[in-house]
Amino acid sequence: MNTGSDTRHYCPSDVDSRSWWSPGEGGIIVSVRVTAGARRSEVIEASGERLRVRIAAPAVEGKANVELQRLIAKLFGVRRSAVALARGDRSREKTLWVAGISEPPPEMLGEV
Repeated sequence: MNTGSDTRHYCPSDVDSRSWWSPGEGGIIVSVRVTAGARRSEVIEASGERLRVRIAAPAVEGKANVELQRLIAKLFGVRRSAVALARGDRSREKTLWVAGISEPPPEMLGEV
C-alpha cells in the first residue's frame, strides 16, 4: 500500500538497526511492531529496534493500517496524509515514512 509520493525518499538501507526511527530526506523512517484488536490505540514501548504499538482496530481490510497511520500522525503532530506505509501492508512488522519532520517529538524519545 505504498501511496503518495512521500515514500520516494525511503530506502531500506537507511534504517538504523539500533533505533526504531532514522532520519531520511524530508522526513523520518519509523519501524513499528503492531498488535491489532486492542481496546485502545497506544504506544507500549518506544525503545529498541521497533516502536511497539497496540491498535484499536481489527487486522482486516486495512483497518489496522489506517488506525496506525492516524495514531502516528496524532503522536508526531503531522497530518495523516504525511504518514505513509512503506513496507508491511499485511505484516505485524511495518515501516512507515513520516514526511515533514526531522525527528520524533521529544516525548517519544523520553527527553521530557
